[in-house]
Amino acid sequence: MLLETTPINKKHIPIKLISRLHPQQINKDKKMTIYSVYVINKAGGLIYQYDHNNNRPEAEKTFSYPLELKLKVFDEKIVVAFGERDGIKVGHSLLSINGIPAEGKILQDGRDILEILDNEENFPINIKFGRPKLTTNERIMLASMFHSLFAIGSQLSPEQRSSGIEVMETDTFKLHCMQTMTGLKFIVMADPRQAAVDVLLRKLYEVYADFALKNPFYSLDMPIRCDLFDTNLQSSIEQAEKLGISNV
Repeated sequence: MLLETTPINKKHIPIKLISRLHPQQINKDKKMTIYSVYVINKAGGLIYQYDHNNNRPEAEKTFSYPLELKLKVFDEKIVVAFGERDGIKVGHSLLSINGIPAEGKILQDGRDILEILDNEENFPINIKFGRPKLTTNERIMLASMFHSLFAIGSQLSPEQRSSGIEVMETDTFKLHCMQTMTGLKFIVMADPRQAAVDVLLRKLYEVYADFALKNPFYSLDMPIRCDLFDTNLQSSIEQAEKLGISNV
């Protein structure tokens, strides 16, 4: 993982964090993509979020009794606590049983999931696991956490007036951040090979200025709910994906 901060005088001060994660082989044929966009106000509140291409891995398998995986209840969801196989990882949530979607600890038809899995008569059973979509509260919490990390990065920098975290790099994605003069943060999560994300960030700021700030019904630092803003933001992202260059 690499965190990069840039002070106002444009001298780059890289801060490297050693990650114990095993590097994953990235498919070279995979299309470069933008995963999601976040806009955070100067107080650390999430005022806009958009998932553009956020496909989460899922694994479906038919199991015999007894179940080989150890499950537990975490945050009102059934998750894998121990055992990994066939793409199923620790931390994955149970998404469905025999095609019936899970809603927390119960199925959509009202049956308790753990009771179903404890009954041998229900086997063999088809179970789908995967990473669940983030809830609105989880997104708000993550935005607030990044706001705090950004402030910490600015204070830890050996250079005065550091701009804070601009890039966080992992095996599978890059987080790009641009803070405006008024403290507004635009965050783009993208494929590590996606080019010219800094240009896209500036374009998103232009879209914000044109279609949010100029909207007479919009209040500063409040959640953005504007159809024209949504449409132009999505268009800018799609163009950036296709071109992958600075011509956004």
